[in-house]
Amino acid sequence: MDRDAANPLEQVQGRYGAGQGPETALEATNPVLETLLGHRSIRSFTDQKLAPGTLETLVAAAQSAPTSSNLQAWSVVAVEDAARRGRLADLSGRQGFIRQAPLFLCWIADNSRLVRLGEAHQKKMEGLDYLEAFMVALVDAALAAQNALVAAESLGLGTVYVGQLRQHPEQVSAELNLPPNAFACFGMAVGHPAVQGAVKPRLPQSLVLHREQYQVAEEQPAITGYDKALGDFSLAQGMGQQDWTQRMMSRVGTAAGLSGRHRMREALTALGFPLK
Repeated sequence: MDRDAANPLEQVQGRYGAGQGPETALEATNPVLETLLGHRSIRSFTDQKLAPGTLETLVAAAQSAPTSSNLQAWSVVAVEDAARRGRLADLSGRQGFIRQAPLFLCWIADNSRLVRLGEAHQKKMEGLDYLEAFMVALVDAALAAQNALVAAESLGLGTVYVGQLRQHPEQVSAELNLPPNAFACFGMAVGHPAVQGAVKPRLPQSLVLHREQYQVAEEQPAITGYDKALGDFSLAQGMGQQDWTQRMMSRVGTAAGLSGRHRMREALTALGFPLK
């Protein structure tokens, strides 16, 4: 889709694939909406370096995200060293684009700063021992990262999240020199796109938008329609005609689909999170 030429409704519908989008949308658009609606994950990068100040600007955008009770319970480790990016790639399913991208951001759910604050004031921060505290840190990190992603894409850069950074939590923690109560929850490769790619269709709004109360009555027909849209997209992109249902059966149908991440509670405990 030519985003410059598209009208607002076409921009919104372009996120869902042929015939799958909503029938109405705002009559006006703006660059922020265009950036959001045009998101696509980039897994191939040029060797062009990032402009000076890019990292600092992305982190400022990340710090502009909302944060629960102003705890700001996250950090980010920026990895530019090629050797370290290579080791992190090996720990993340050997994904080659991590080596290609000039910047790899490791987003940290970070309660360690609050632990140190308590130690400085001789106070046990008891609230950090609970699962809720980890969930807050995880959400804070995700909100910050998404701000950075949108900022990067608004600058014409390409990005992709890397959940497989969680495959080997203890080894990643050692590589990044993380203190206890800090967890590398996902990575993000950032660089200049070698290939722009296409906008991948998302689930129809009828499956994710529930008005007043959660409804499942019409779920299966909508999934069937989405299976066709995603299957056609995958075929057009040279990835074979695998639909959403097939992908979900493979991804979460068995523990093997978690690629080692089934031991997350054990790893979090080892990294200092009590999770009461």
